Amino acid sequence: MRSYLRRALPVIVVLAALFTAGCGASGDENPAASTGVLRVGTEGVYAPFSYHDAATGELTGYDVDVARAVADKLGVRVEFVETPWDSIFAALEANRFDVVANEVTINDERKAKYDLSEPYSVGEGVIVTRADDNSITTLDDLKGKVAAENATSNWSEIARKAGARVEAVEGFTQAIKLLNQGRVDVVVNDSIAVYAYLAETGDQTVKIAGKIGEKSEQGFAARKNSGLLPDLNKALDELRADGTLAAISQRYLKADASGAPAAAETPKTTWDLVLGSLGPLAKAAITMTIPLTIISFIIGLVIALAVALARLSANRVLSTVARFYISIIRGTPLLVQLFIVFYALPEFGVKIDPFPAAVIAFSLNVGGYAAEIIRSAIQSIPKGQWEAAETIGLNYAGTLRRIILPQAARVAVPPLSNTLISLVKDTSLASTILVTELLRQAQIIAAPRFEFFALYGTAAIYYWVICLVLSFGQNRLERRLERHVAR
Repeated sequence: MRSYLRRALPVIVVLAALFTAGCGASGDENPAASTGVLRVGTEGVYAPFSYHDAATGELTGYDVDVARAVADKLGVRVEFVETPWDSIFAALEANRFDVVANEVTINDERKAKYDLSEPYSVGEGVIVTRADDNSITTLDDLKGKVAAENATSNWSEIARKAGARVEAVEGFTQAIKLLNQGRVDVVVNDSIAVYAYLAETGDQTVKIAGKIGEKSEQGFAARKNSGLLPDLNKALDELRADGTLAAISQRYLKADASGAPAAAETPKTTWDLVLGSLGPLAKAAITMTIPLTIISFIIGLVIALAVALARLSANRVLSTVARFYISIIRGTPLLVQLFIVFYALPEFGVKIDPFPAAVIAFSLNVGGYAAEIIRSAIQSIPKGQWEAAETIGLNYAGTLRRIILPQAARVAVPPLSNTLISLVKDTSLASTILVTELLRQAQIIAAPRFEFFALYGTAAIYYWVICLVLSFGQNRLERRLERHVAR
């Protein structure tokens, strides 16, 4: 028996080696091949590249169809993960999906950090203005103008270098909307996106005012050393050769994409980027985040006191109106309230600048939540206090001012302080309506270099410090009010 095993041992070793080699070969396959699913990150709001069909509600677009065609070539199922553009690379690095298909411009900076496929579309940079504006025709004319751009796009960098003040937006459609409303002066973007937009909408209020001489190639982006590039490039070559890419291009873009790659700068180190961001972040906190918080909270408290008293009123009409206001504020997201004030009201002829619009939305929101806090604090005061005030001849207003509110303030301070601290953090939502507060400044700095963790972490520290100061102030105020409470 042992002799037989000794003779069979070489054969077993050879078979084991072959089996191990086979396993190793399969390990070299890309993640999509091993799982049977290609996870694709895309915006879903960037027509005509990635958007939802109005009739069916299904995700569609040029990049979406290209991704589907590539998945077919790879023999795998495609799964789309819709992600805002500003955070799409952060989500890629967090392994939320395998590739980005959202008109990712190929440049040296991105090549250093990501796996970039061969291009599947090519465009040329153009300057878009309102139809009646003849003051901008070249990049030199952008100096001192306001441009609406995606924070992480190369067009944003081009506009900023030309001297424009860049307002970061979520997508091209939002940028054009702001241009139409007169909130910005110009949009710099890819010619393919602009031509497709004009062909689809027939919009006569904007025009292509000039070209900037910059061309860009767009491809898939994957994590570095993902193992996906060989198969992605092979699939794209086959789709290009059999005419599929051209057909998809004509369907959505009304043109056949072609051109040359764009250039890029040498990136800074993370440490240099963080150090350079400290000043701009502090400025954004001091000039935008903190004033927005203080102004909104003060106005919100005035609204809250009025609503709380109306809520306690014996007048049924006042009480009903107050209940309805509180219900609306507490029943709708703050982000929706911001969008209504800033984006929806202009459709009725009411156009409010970004900072005042944010103050209005935040103040109304604080008013709705703080009203219930103040109401409960007033109701916590024994009714005997009201009766005692009446016996000494105080009227309703005098009783509130001299007796009830000083005692209710002590009860209301802790929950109102929590509301104030929450408001500090909620001001980050103002970035969605073009207020360049702390978070938006961090996004603007991080976007061109893709250093999201470092810059968002720095911004988080700023928020934390502000909240610590407010918490310290809350403790001091509580101790001060303790002296007015009977023991």
